[in-house]
Amino acid sequence: MGLNDSSPGAMRNGRGLSDQWAESVVVRPRTTERHITVHKRLVLGFALSILTLIIVTAVAVVLSVRFEECAGQDRDGVTGESGSRGSGGSAKLNGSRGERTGERADEEAVQPWRNSRLPGTVRPRHYDLRLAVYMDNFTFSGEVSIELECINATRFIVLHADRLEVWWPGWKVCVRNLVKNMCTLTPNQMYVVVLHRELKPMRVYRLNVSFDAAIEDELLGFFRSSYTLQRERRYLAVTQFSPIHARKAFPCFDEPVYKATFSLTLRHDPQYTSLSNMPVESSSLSDEDGWVTNRFARTPRMSTYYLAWAVCNFTYRETQTNSGVTIRLYARPDAISSGAGDYALHITKRLLGFYQDYFKVQYSLPKLDLLAVPKHPYAAMENWGLSVFVEQKILLDAEVSSSSYQMELTMVVVHEICHQWFGDLVTPVWWEDVWLKEGFAHFFEYVGTDFLFPKWNMEKQRFLTDVLHEVMLLDGLSSSHPISQEVEQATDIDRVFDWIAYKKVRARRNHSKIKFCRLICVLQDYLLSHMYSNAARDDLWSKLSQAMRSEGQDINIGEMMDRWTLQMGYPVITITKNQSEQLPTHYITIKQEHFLYGQEVRSNNSLQWQVPLTVAVGNTSTVCLESLIWINNKTETHRIGQMDDNTWLLGNINQTGYFRVNYDLQNWKLLIQQLHTKPQIISVGNRAGLIDDAFNLARAGYLPQGVPLQLIGYLPEETSFLPWHAASRALYQLDKLLDRTEEYSLFSDYVLKQVASRYHQMGWPTNGPGNEGNILQASYQTEELQRELIMLACSFGNKQCHRQAVAYISDWISSNKNRIPPNIRDIVYCTGVSLMDEDVWEFIWMKFHSSNAVSEKKILLEALTCSDNTFLLNRLLNLSLTSDLVPEQDVIDVIIHVGRNPQGRNLAWKYFREKWDVLNARYGEALFMNSKLISGVTEFLNTERELNELKEFIQSSGVGAGPALPRALEIVEGNVRWHRLHRRQFYQWLRKPPSPALG
Repeated sequence: MGLNDSSPGAMRNGRGLSDQWAESVVVRPRTTERHITVHKRLVLGFALSILTLIIVTAVAVVLSVRFEECAGQDRDGVTGESGSRGSGGSAKLNGSRGERTGERADEEAVQPWRNSRLPGTVRPRHYDLRLAVYMDNFTFSGEVSIELECINATRFIVLHADRLEVWWPGWKVCVRNLVKNMCTLTPNQMYVVVLHRELKPMRVYRLNVSFDAAIEDELLGFFRSSYTLQRERRYLAVTQFSPIHARKAFPCFDEPVYKATFSLTLRHDPQYTSLSNMPVESSSLSDEDGWVTNRFARTPRMSTYYLAWAVCNFTYRETQTNSGVTIRLYARPDAISSGAGDYALHITKRLLGFYQDYFKVQYSLPKLDLLAVPKHPYAAMENWGLSVFVEQKILLDAEVSSSSYQMELTMVVVHEICHQWFGDLVTPVWWEDVWLKEGFAHFFEYVGTDFLFPKWNMEKQRFLTDVLHEVMLLDGLSSSHPISQEVEQATDIDRVFDWIAYKKVRARRNHSKIKFCRLICVLQDYLLSHMYSNAARDDLWSKLSQAMRSEGQDINIGEMMDRWTLQMGYPVITITKNQSEQLPTHYITIKQEHFLYGQEVRSNNSLQWQVPLTVAVGNTSTVCLESLIWINNKTETHRIGQMDDNTWLLGNINQTGYFRVNYDLQNWKLLIQQLHTKPQIISVGNRAGLIDDAFNLARAGYLPQGVPLQLIGYLPEETSFLPWHAASRALYQLDKLLDRTEEYSLFSDYVLKQVASRYHQMGWPTNGPGNEGNILQASYQTEELQRELIMLACSFGNKQCHRQAVAYISDWISSNKNRIPPNIRDIVYCTGVSLMDEDVWEFIWMKFHSSNAVSEKKILLEALTCSDNTFLLNRLLNLSLTSDLVPEQDVIDVIIHVGRNPQGRNLAWKYFREKWDVLNARYGEALFMNSKLISGVTEFLNTERELNELKEFIQSSGVGAGPALPRALEIVEGNVRWHRLHRRQFYQWLRKPPSPALG
């Protein structure tokens, strides 16, 4: 490690970096040769033993001295600064919520490594990083030269490093320069460099570090993966640095606010290709060993977690945008040759052009590579210029992929392309505001997808069920959290990456008083103001407030929005027709309270929101225009218009607000009657919203259990996809609560009664030629409604549906030709495996291994979990974790899907607990995957015994799995509570369902 003063004026602008260091340093070669005789080895071994004994004794003494030096002997050398919540480019480097005062602040100033955040006394301007990658033994060695600017005088340089072994020759270089000592602080993954003399403010220095590390067999940092091509196992290595794992690959200032430029050089075996954020600037072959050295062009200013590289032997296809940006998709050679990447390549080209025009900001890099890897901790990662995708989210075989698979893949690609602006170009100051990138990327998913496929109508059709309804399930728990949540420790950072951060921002799309077109202009200004820099939520609020003032409205957007971003959860708005004789009937009473599924935790009702409530009134023949009421208090009374006993109220029109709406029982009765007599009077979005609100209000105990069941009695007349989708989501939740009860047939028969007529009317799809055209051109809503009805019919036991599925499977086995329409293959496969014998399971298992289509392999594997044979389910569970027969990326899905099977729920729950140590070791640090596993295995546990087992597991495991375990416990407690409080009433209603009235 070395530190050199490099402060000449030519360096001050960060562009005068000399390449002298990069040219003069050669990466350490490796050799396995040993020219030592046996005698010399014995002598050397004896000498080393004596030397080791001496060193161990010396280290015991030196460590205490060294620790004291790091612990503040040189107290005059540091003047740290304490930060508050950052605001854009002017944010303090160590900005976080709240001021640190008193003794703790003094300690952190003198001993900056005691803080969980970097001290901000120096900041990086440029990294020159050289790596040699050894794919034969999965190691790499590296050298980094960091150009630093001193902000405040200090005798310490504090940066991050994790699992890196410092190369000792570099240590000797350190001693000859300014470095006095170095401490490795493992708990907070920091390296502390103690200097002989102070660094001076406004001067530029260079820190040189050499290191070695392993290419890990896990999913973070610089990790390895593999695939099989023509029965040969091939390896690749790729990075995943978000959120705090760049430090696993090189020493760096691994916080988002420390943006810098990067020059990367990769040296590796010539059989591999290397990729990074920027194009290759120069390439050379070594005369000594034939290895290739690729030097990549210098990046723009960006955060460490967006730096990326890969070493692989993939092939690619490419295209180019009208503005000259080269787009390549890299994948396994067989996937490229089959055209599986062509679809993603095609839509990426269109999206780059679209977003450049939409945001009025050009894409900043000369190229964009899309890399499809066999395993990855996330669906994708938006590294600037080198976006990495797990294969299932980017490779599409049009002949076998369903429209729902294509839709999901499209949304992932759109999301990552949007990140090239929200995230890469403008990055949150700190992780508490991760929603500034994830929320807006999710926000524009639907805009981008509607641009690609207007007929899908995603904004109006799938937003309610796939975003709003989904995130409200999580946000209704007492274990939820605000969109912006305080993040102090590194272990807390992964916890902010959940659906609250991703989807709640999108769910609140219409809460703002600002018009959508004005919002887009504000976001354009936001991007231009903070490009290549950082921003915090106050920067966005400031831009929105400026826009409001330009329209003559002096509104403090920050004050209003903080109630939604700094408070967890959302309200339930209860609207009651006024029964008081003192007020006429056109007055209503509106009450807000914090919606929670757990009745026991509702005592603290201090939270309050500013709520934009839209209200409409109607009767059997017409609906009056809606009016907007802003609710600011716990209880308010408002004049709504003339109403009589037959007039119903409808709140939160089309669910544009992020809250639930409840009514007095008489109003529910009128709404139900309206749906049963003339449902089209109420719009499609409102029908879906009523279904979702009713089921969730009943589950939380705000409504009698019969209300939602009676409400969906109109479904035989429903012709639109969205209400059916909302109903099916609610019914599947109930199904998993009830599928092991003795009276389950009462529930399944009631569902089939609602489904039967529409299912028979829609029928089954045909599988004709030209599937690719059908996927892209057919009516998405018609296909999805047909699929939804078939899934409900087969899942709940419709005999005709079962016969059709068995016939399809039998035909496939006998003819060895798969004539099953792609859009329903997953339903048919699962139904066939559950109803037919072990030979069918073996047939599907064989097809799983022989298929090369990623989407097909996914649904074949899931179908294997549908068997009623517990022996086969156990066999699959054991194979998934103990063999190479199930890809590592799919192990979690296997365990979750076995748990969703009533016959496999106990097996999966037991297997999860028994194998927890193995699972946690493999996926634990990738909290997103670990959370998915925990919630997937536990969400349908619902007996007292299972609840006690979960409590015992949490106590005995003693592991931190983020918020997943506390959330799982709350959900299971809610399941048990529902059985205890509501199951009897639920089944009583099903035995004697009344006519369309509440009775």
